[in-house]
Amino acid sequence: MKFRPCIDIHNGKVKQIVGGSLKDEGDQADENFVSSQDAAWYARLYSKDHIQGGHIILLNPESSEYYKADCEQAMKALAAYPGGLQIGGGIHSGNAQAFLDAGASHVIVTSYVFKDGHIHFDRLKALSEQIGKEHLVLDVSCRKKGNDYYIVTDRWQKFTSEKMDLETLDRLVPYCDEFLIHAVDVEGKASGIEKDLAAILGDFTKCPVTYAGGVGSFEDLRLLKELGKDRINVTIGSALDLFGGPIPYERVKNLGTDQEGTL
Repeated sequence: MKFRPCIDIHNGKVKQIVGGSLKDEGDQADENFVSSQDAAWYARLYSKDHIQGGHIILLNPESSEYYKADCEQAMKALAAYPGGLQIGGGIHSGNAQAFLDAGASHVIVTSYVFKDGHIHFDRLKALSEQIGKEHLVLDVSCRKKGNDYYIVTDRWQKFTSEKMDLETLDRLVPYCDEFLIHAVDVEGKASGIEKDLAAILGDFTKCPVTYAGGVGSFEDLRLLKELGKDRINVTIGSALDLFGGPIPYERVKNLGTDQEGTL
């Protein structure tokens, strides 16, 4: 299990929010933390510590008055750590290459592929061919409905009819390099991981998977490592001391390396 850092940008600022609170109307979200540092500051830190595979997420839609400010922050971060960060949020065939040219190692896609409640394989295949599957991460973030997890889109506001399960991951993996999965119901709450989801992901072996959502303690990390069979990478948001939380960045930055230490 490796640590994958994050830089979430909302209304032009680096923030940590409660994922399920995000609303396009009025560009609203419940905030856990608003940073006094810009995105480039975090990128330089991750670069200094040689942590790759972190992700920048633009939390405003392209239609928002803040989207330009989000992108300006993101571009500064990509320039500060070229080749070290992925970027997601409003990515589509028209802008994916521009973000890669700006220094992103991968683009992260959700709503462009999971649209109107279904997987659009025509879009997925075309984008994968356009930029190369080695540069594509699919965000299959999900929320629980009944006993199953379903992929959600449009900044986690809309349910699709697609289950987040091993069968779906098997259908998608030929077209991408990695999966990023936010457990949206616990995202930003630091209240514990989604155990059932972690167990599902622990059985997937065909490409890297990064889990985000609910990590609030070292016990949560130990549990994720156990349920995920040490296969799942992890993002820590609101609980990380970089974003005002109790978990020291210095203790988790080396997860999955020879300098890991103990959780």
